[in-house]
Amino acid sequence: MTYRHNHRKIQNKLNDTTSVKSALSFLLIPSLLFTSLLVTGCKVSSSTTIASTETEQDLRSLLALPEHMPLPAIPDFNPLTPEKITLGRFLFYDTKLSANQTQSCGSCHFQSDAFADGIATPIGSTGHALVRNSQGLSNVAYNATFTWSNDTFFELEDQLNVPIRADDPIELGVTDAELETVLNRFNSDEKYQQLFSAAFPESDSGASINKIIFSLASFVRTMISANSSYDKYLLGDKSALTPQQKQGFSLFNGEKFECFHCHTGINFTVSYKDANSINDAILFPFFNNGLYNVNSDGSYPESDQGIFDLSSDPADKGKFRPPSLRNIELTAPYMHDGSINTLREVVEHYARGGRLTPEGLDNAGDGKNNPYKSALITGFSATEEEIDAVVAFLESLTDYDFIHNEKFSNPHEEN
Repeated sequence: MTYRHNHRKIQNKLNDTTSVKSALSFLLIPSLLFTSLLVTGCKVSSSTTIASTETEQDLRSLLALPEHMPLPAIPDFNPLTPEKITLGRFLFYDTKLSANQTQSCGSCHFQSDAFADGIATPIGSTGHALVRNSQGLSNVAYNATFTWSNDTFFELEDQLNVPIRADDPIELGVTDAELETVLNRFNSDEKYQQLFSAAFPESDSGASINKIIFSLASFVRTMISANSSYDKYLLGDKSALTPQQKQGFSLFNGEKFECFHCHTGINFTVSYKDANSINDAILFPFFNNGLYNVNSDGSYPESDQGIFDLSSDPADKGKFRPPSLRNIELTAPYMHDGSINTLREVVEHYARGGRLTPEGLDNAGDGKNNPYKSALITGFSATEEEIDAVVAFLESLTDYDFIHNEKFSNPHEEN
C-alpha cells in the first residue's frame, strides 16, 4: 500500500462517537478562482461563525493575533479554548503518544526550525523511513489543505489522524491494536486526568483519540508567526527591509521570477483560507514544478508521485501543494522530499525551469521537459545579484520571536 493511499484509508479509523470526516463533509467546495496578491474576502466564513466583535477580539487575544493578520478559520466542531490549547501543548511534546513511547509530534517538528526538523525525510518511531519532508508549522491554521499532496484533508483534525494512526509507514504507531494501551497511559496519569477534564468539561469518559486530535489541532492553530522583518515593513517601518531585500521583494512579485503566482498573500501560498474566505473561492492548488522526469515520461519516483497516488490520473503526476514561505530560511532542506538543500538552489531550480538529474543517477531525467509540469514553471534568466536579492527577501520572512516564544515550547522541560 502506498503512503498516500494509506493516508486515505486511515481517515475512517477514528474510534470516538463521531468521525472527523463526517463532521467535515460539508466544508470547502473547490474553485478555479485565483487569490489576489493580498488575500481578502467577503465576510462569509468557510468553517467558523463569528458571533460578535467581542467574540472575534477574544479569539484574537487567545491567538495573540496582530491586527494585520486575518482571523484564521476555526471549525465549529472544535472551538478554540485555553484548556484545549494547554492539553494540546502537553500532548505535542509527550512520547507517551507513540505506541512504543519513543517519539512525540515534537520529534519531527522542532521550534528552533519553525517546527520543521532540518533533515530530508524523518524516521518513524519503529524505524520506518518516511518519504515526505517534515513541513514547518508556521501559520498552519491558514492552510486550505494539509500534507504535501492530499486533496481530501481540509482541516488539521484530518491531518493529525495520519501521523498518530498510520500503519504504513508507521509514525507514532497508535494502530487499533495499540490504541487502548496508549489511552490508558493518559487515563492513569493524574496530571492528564486534570488536563482532559478541563479541556472537555462536558465529558467524563477520559482520554480518547478524538480528544487528543482536537487538542493537538487547537495547540497547533496557535502557532501564528507574524513578527518578521517583512511584517514590520508591511506595517509601515520602511527601514525593516534592506535595499537588497526590497529589490528581492520586487523581483518576487514581478513577472520575471513570477514567485507570487504560487506564493501570494499574507501567508505566501495560494493554498489559503481564513475566517472570511468564501467557500467556493477557496483554492486547492497542487503543482508539478519539474523536480523530476523519471524515464522521460513525466513520472516522479515511485515512492511518491503526489496526487497521482490518489487519483491514478497521469496528469496528476508530481503534483504537490505549494507551502507557505513563512520562516522558509529555517526549514531547509526543501521540496516534498527534502532534495534541495538551500534557498539559492531552489531559486536556481525555478530559473532553469526544472531540475536535471543526470543519467546514471537514481531518478534520472530532465524535469524541465516534464509533460505534466505546470505552465507557470517556464524558466527565466537571472543574474547572481537578482538571485541573491530574492534569497535575501525570503530570509526577511524569518520570525525570531516565533522560534523563541515560550508558549510553543516543551512544557515537560519547564522547572
